[in-house]
Amino acid sequence: MENQTTMSYFLLLEFSKNRHLQLLHFFFFFVLYLATITTNFLIISAVAFDHRLHSPMYFFLMNLALQDLGSVSVIVPKSMINYIMDTRHISYFGCVAQIFFFLSFGASDFSLLTVMAYDRYVAICHSLHYEMVMNWKYCIEIIILVWVTGLLYGMLHTISTFSVLFCSNVVNQFFCEIPQLLKLSCSGLNLLEVGIVVSSIIVGVGCFIFIVVSYAVIFMAVLRIPSEQGRQKALSTCIPHLTVVSMFLLTGSFAYLKPSSNTPSYIDLGLTILYALLPPLFNPIIYSMRNKNIKCVLSQLWRL
Repeated sequence: MENQTTMSYFLLLEFSKNRHLQLLHFFFFFVLYLATITTNFLIISAVAFDHRLHSPMYFFLMNLALQDLGSVSVIVPKSMINYIMDTRHISYFGCVAQIFFFLSFGASDFSLLTVMAYDRYVAICHSLHYEMVMNWKYCIEIIILVWVTGLLYGMLHTISTFSVLFCSNVVNQFFCEIPQLLKLSCSGLNLLEVGIVVSSIIVGVGCFIFIVVSYAVIFMAVLRIPSEQGRQKALSTCIPHLTVVSMFLLTGSFAYLKPSSNTPSYIDLGLTILYALLPPLFNPIIYSMRNKNIKCVLSQLWRL
């Protein structure tokens, strides 16, 4: 029996022993990763280099793209390397790093989405005071708090997860995922991890309620706008954010609330891809489709 002091590596999920299928999986993940990197990098470039997008809303959007880039870069390249090298190994400290950074980026994502809901609330319901409330000093302080909160959350979860003894090193997932690692524990229920999960749920529900209440007030304010054009302009900045929040919560709920299985399946794989890889790909696409300013800047970048 190996434990956390002697275990030097974990074995990730092997999709198939067939070399052609392994290469097919590599190609699938490569295309998905390349598309995610490209779409998010375009958003970051557009916001960074065009002065028309130098506002708090787009500043938050650029940070969301950075977080999405980070979350996929933590897990996808290692999976692609394993497929092309026909191996399943990930080092113990590589697994620790995956857990820490993936959770940190995920927590930062949700924190930032909550902040973006507040930004839209101030912009629409208190438009005359928007520049005073959402000034650059305040926005930078918020972003620092978001990143620090994500890092602390990732650190707590990582310490809790790897504080137990492991009876096996076979992880039934294509990256180190906490639910799969907890199944390998020799000591059964991890009370520290349970406490962190319960606290996370309470904070997450609080953020969700804040987002829902913010948008309830926003939509009531939008309905009071006299002109149709004004209502459409206000909604065009809210619908992308609301769509991204919904996708983030729905995909995460599907993945973590599904019945636990001790054997790997394509359903588990599909749900994991759904919550871990698709939101970072579609977030910039959703914002680009509904935002005229971003579409205009991206079209100019495309012509360069």
